[in-house]
Amino acid sequence: MIKATKKWIFLKVSGALLVPLMIWFVINFIAIYDQNFEIVVNFYNEPFSKFLFSIFIVNAYFFSALSISEVFEDYIKNYKKKNVANRFLFVSSVVIPLITIILLTLL
Repeated sequence: MIKATKKWIFLKVSGALLVPLMIWFVINFIAIYDQNFEIVVNFYNEPFSKFLFSIFIVNAYFFSALSISEVFEDYIKNYKKKNVANRFLFVSSVVIPLITIILLTLL
């Protein structure tokens, strides 16, 4: 399979998975928005909420990294700059969700 086809399939699958996760997150965010600190911490301490939020964060960064890399491919003509930008993007799309999940588990 061609690399571009794989990217396209990953974009479509991660985008489709992102929709229900975003709905879940927005509904729960509205529910805990005006609550006190203990209720918010209790929400994120529930294993199901931790799991879904972790999947949401990883999927959101994966989707955004794939989308932004397509912009780099289209608009950055210099191969070295494009390569550095893509590498930085993919490293940050792994490190930031990992830090978020680690900090979430420490709550």
